[in-house]
Amino acid sequence: MTAEILRRAPLGPGLLPAVLGAEERPFLTQLTLRVREGHEAVGAVLGVPLPSEPCTFASGTGEFGAVDVLWLGPDEYLVLAATGVAGLEPAVRAAIGVGAVTDTSAQRTTVALSGPAVRDVLAHGCSIDLHPKAAPAGTCVQTLLARTGVILLVRGDEEYTVLVRQSFASYFAAWLADAALEYRELP
Repeated sequence: MTAEILRRAPLGPGLLPAVLGAEERPFLTQLTLRVREGHEAVGAVLGVPLPSEPCTFASGTGEFGAVDVLWLGPDEYLVLAATGVAGLEPAVRAAIGVGAVTDTSAQRTTVALSGPAVRDVLAHGCSIDLHPKAAPAGTCVQTLLARTGVILLVRGDEEYTVLVRQSFASYFAAWLADAALEYRELP
């Protein structure tokens, strides 16, 4: 007997504030890498070199489609790819000389935020300076946002991606809606 696994996005429709152009992107493929040797080979498999600068991410397209590679530590990276990309994990595992690959896809959901008020709303709960001079596009940080551990990607002046643990997603959405309240358009 085969059991069908039902996947449910942690954030349902209407939970995220429209004023922020908020959109949940659940179920992305997420691989946590520890790479001691084989950086170039892994980059070749992904179609984008692993970032060498702290607190940055790189984006590219390769055999497995569009990917983001986030620098999380001196030998630690997070790979984000489309949902259910077949063969990605074994290909990366084979390319690593010394290191490890762990599928952490079920750990976090992804929330894309955009619009002129996003930086101000995030500033309500984040101690990171998100001014474009301090955090230009390509910046990636692990921080607390509204007392919730997140990974924050700066994609542009008014475009951010937040990776939040599934178990904190509802709290994060409620906090985001409250923080964005003063920026909504009134009729």
